[in-house]
Amino acid sequence: MSVPKLWSLHHILLLSVFTGAANGYYNYRWPQCIYSSSDFSDMVFLDGYYFNKYLYVQFNSTVGEFVGFTEFGVRTAEMWNKDPTIIQQLKAEVETFCKPNAELFKTAIHDKAVAPVVKLSLVKQGDSRHPSLLMCSAYDFYPEQISVSWLRDGVVVTSDVTSTDKMPNGDWYHQIHTQLEYTPKAGEKISCMVEHAGFTKPMIYDWNPPLPEFEWNTPLLFTAGAAGLMLGIIMAASGFIYYKSTSTDEILVLH
Repeated sequence: MSVPKLWSLHHILLLSVFTGAANGYYNYRWPQCIYSSSDFSDMVFLDGYYFNKYLYVQFNSTVGEFVGFTEFGVRTAEMWNKDPTIIQQLKAEVETFCKPNAELFKTAIHDKAVAPVVKLSLVKQGDSRHPSLLMCSAYDFYPEQISVSWLRDGVVVTSDVTSTDKMPNGDWYHQIHTQLEYTPKAGEKISCMVEHAGFTKPMIYDWNPPLPEFEWNTPLLFTAGAAGLMLGIIMAASGFIYYKSTSTDEILVLH
């Protein structure tokens, strides 16, 4: 079931009594268009009148007349329902006000889709005995309907998965984060699959583990250093012997 959509317009009348305090009375009208179908076939027009946030009389296009919710509202509804001009005008608001504005909203905003930016990150490093924790994050997508799944060697993972709710950014875009706890296995491929209206097909993002950092080994370094020193001594001795032999040959030729 899709979420009902609302198109509304407020008319507010403020009646203030200046007695040295910021007190006042609010009487306002709130027309609303409510629908959930893409063809607007279930469109309902509501025209409510409120006093200090309390609804006292309302027109409902489905009912076809005003309904009162307080003593004053009942009397007002009975009076307005006797005027066929008002009733016919409000019934027509479904076609003249609601559907045209809903169509503009649908074209300009609702049918637009912005694909998410997806990022995989390592939250906690694991090994063969301790689980790792990966996070798949989807940022800046619209609309908010999205599906994020984890795959292990192409198979959807249903356990050891936690997800946040879809969180609004406050600028029409949303974000969501889901985590997978798993024990690394040699040759296993971990992926995050994201499905969204901004994509023409499900997008799969493979996790590429970072290369292990080189660990300095003191005995190994000592052995390598000693070997390098011995090699240097040997090369120096060979050069010295070669130099002496060459010098002796030159002296014999001069004599």
